[in-house]
Amino acid sequence: MAAQSGKDMLLKLDQTGSGSFVTVAGLRSRSLAFNAAAIDVTDAESAGRWRELLAGGGIKRAAVAGSGIFKDQASDATIRSLFFAGTIRNWQLILPDFGTVEGPFQIVALEFSADHAGEVTFELALESAGQLGFAAS
Repeated sequence: MAAQSGKDMLLKLDQTGSGSFVTVAGLRSRSLAFNAAAIDVTDAESAGRWRELLAGGGIKRAAVAGSGIFKDQASDATIRSLFFAGTIRNWQLILPDFGTVEGPFQIVALEFSADHAGEVTFELALESAGQLGFAAS
């Protein structure tokens, strides 16, 4: 597989809950992390006292992070209102030549920063809030 351009990794938001996704404006970086908690079922009779894990057990979660600049007041207002209301919305993360991850997420962190001679930037963090789907490219 050839290298992909980072600008092709897109974070999209279903702004109204209607299933119509729009790209979150001005993101310069994006990341996606999957995690699964392990359940240790080791006991005194475990072979060689090696740790044993429960297959299929534990909690799965996904975290998305992004940072960039707001390109317009509408995208700023949408993200800000979702954060302060604690609204859970469907999001998509499109990974080039891999596929699309889609499902409910909540914005759990929203941070603004600025340099005196530069633009205002933001960082946001999303946490999965339900089952996610994956569609291969």
